[in-house]
Amino acid sequence: MFQINNTIVSESIISEHFVCNISKCKGECCVAGAAGAPLEKQETKTLDNLHDKIAPFLSDRGIKSLKEQGNYVKADDGEWETPLIEGKECAYTIFDNKGQAQCGIEKAHNAGSINWQKPISCHLYPIRIQNYSEFTAVNYHEWSVCDSACSLGSELKVPIYKFVKNALIRKFGKSWYRKLSLTAKEWLKTRS
Repeated sequence: MFQINNTIVSESIISEHFVCNISKCKGECCVAGAAGAPLEKQETKTLDNLHDKIAPFLSDRGIKSLKEQGNYVKADDGEWETPLIEGKECAYTIFDNKGQAQCGIEKAHNAGSINWQKPISCHLYPIRIQNYSEFTAVNYHEWSVCDSACSLGSELKVPIYKFVKNALIRKFGKSWYRKLSLTAKEWLKTRS
């Protein structure tokens, strides 16, 4: 573990490799699991404010799910998350003609309809953030649906922290990321 400012960072985000391989996994991370994507409190307001601009990019099933459950739901642990469609995919998930899951929010962003890319938890994946009173933990979340991403990342030699660079900068800032990069270089030197 490394401390950078008020974060505690798992060394696995430096040591492990990852590059999404959507052609293999078909976006399974948007479909599998028992819960929706974690949301930060301010993201619930963002979803409310942008709902009308995101809706045209969603499936009919997704829109129906949002009407029934709302733009977000409170999980058993008291945290906010995206709702699911019939206990399966995230309500914001859409599928292309190859059956690959995509994010309707990101589609709206790419089309220029909104200026918010998607929830930070999705952008950061496979990194998960856990806030504590004294610090924020930055950890690698291993999930079998991402085995092909781990294989591709290893083949291309892309560590997790480089794969999610833009998301980490979005979450913690450029200065934080520079410190992480320096820490990673020093850590890798000690390992060789």
